[in-house]
Amino acid sequence: MEHVRGETADASPGIDGVTPHRKVGEKAREGHPAVFVLDRNHTPLQPTSPARARKLLHQGRAVVARHTPFVIRLKNRTADRSQVDGVELGIDPGSKVTGIAVFAARNGNRRGLYAIALAHRGSRIRDALTRRAAFRRGRRTRNLRYRPPRFSNRTRHEGWLAPSLRHRVDTTTSGKACAYCGATGVPLNVDHIRPRSRGGSDRISNLCTACVPCNESKSDQPVEDFLQQSPQRLALVLAQAKAPLHDAAAVNATHCALWRALDAAFPTVRAASGSRTKCNRLRTGTPKSHTLDALCVGELQAVDRTPERVLVVTATGRGSYSRTRTDKHGFPRLRLPRQKQFFGYQTGDLARAVVPTGKNAGTHTGRIAVRAGGSFDIRTTHGLVRGIRHKRFRLLQRADGYAYAYRPEGPTPSA
Repeated sequence: MEHVRGETADASPGIDGVTPHRKVGEKAREGHPAVFVLDRNHTPLQPTSPARARKLLHQGRAVVARHTPFVIRLKNRTADRSQVDGVELGIDPGSKVTGIAVFAARNGNRRGLYAIALAHRGSRIRDALTRRAAFRRGRRTRNLRYRPPRFSNRTRHEGWLAPSLRHRVDTTTSGKACAYCGATGVPLNVDHIRPRSRGGSDRISNLCTACVPCNESKSDQPVEDFLQQSPQRLALVLAQAKAPLHDAAAVNATHCALWRALDAAFPTVRAASGSRTKCNRLRTGTPKSHTLDALCVGELQAVDRTPERVLVVTATGRGSYSRTRTDKHGFPRLRLPRQKQFFGYQTGDLARAVVPTGKNAGTHTGRIAVRAGGSFDIRTTHGLVRGIRHKRFRLLQRADGYAYAYRPEGPTPSA
């Protein structure tokens, strides 16, 4: 007997049916990302496979609810009539990119259903605040009308974070080897690169991990003397000592706020260390990336399946409250209209334009930039196309403050 959603009687309600357990260390197979499903009342159901989603759409039993990430909505199904096993969410927080993995777990084995790499815009927020502060300081020092200072009446509530750090919470490594010899799996001590007896400080940039033999052999020698026979190792230690720590500081400053935000949104939240995540990844033979780290967070026996594509979500913001553009001195040079929507569209909307003739002939899909005159620009994966009339567009998805793109699963810049 066929189920209402089209499942066969011997299959699990989750994606791909029953997955056999894999041996520890065996490489997980790759598969297409799952499709998210809503019932007729927009309540989430169990994700399904792309093939099953196409079948439901072809039969007219489902409609497209969202373009990216792709979501379908069933017309004749409610959550109380469905079996929803549920999914789990793994998060690997980073300074520049946060990895998010949606997976189904059974007896310690995980099947990755969906992977998201969320690129933050904290650096752009920081640069904008610095630029705004420079404009204000410049205006105060010029021979202009007096305006009383307002910095003295600004208060910060408990748990305040800088906007560039708060953004990482709102949108959502540790070294285990000796720095001198590279030994792993042995007890490690904290050593001063420049000994305190020679003026070294306790700052984090002057500390490193060292095994007991290296720590005792180095004693109070300068690191240049201790590693004079290993110039490559010496160069690596000195380079790491000079490396900026702003990424690590950003993660450390936001992890408590991120925990509180997740704890308020989900019934069960568990934390795990970076070393355990790395151990799970190495033991299961999973490559290094933010999304795969998120899949290997916490207690894990094996990884049966990983998504072959990653949805890259870049935080772009929802526009600016300012209706002026400034010159290099911080004074208004251009005034923008108060209205952001023209002809039913606004900048950032995802749309498709079908142009039958002319230099822009063809079908173009991407984010649009609107103009009051009705001639829009659209940015596609192939580049920017200018000057398409608004009548040629069809709206696919409203702007939500993010840009979306897909890439194959693979290494990402560490942050």
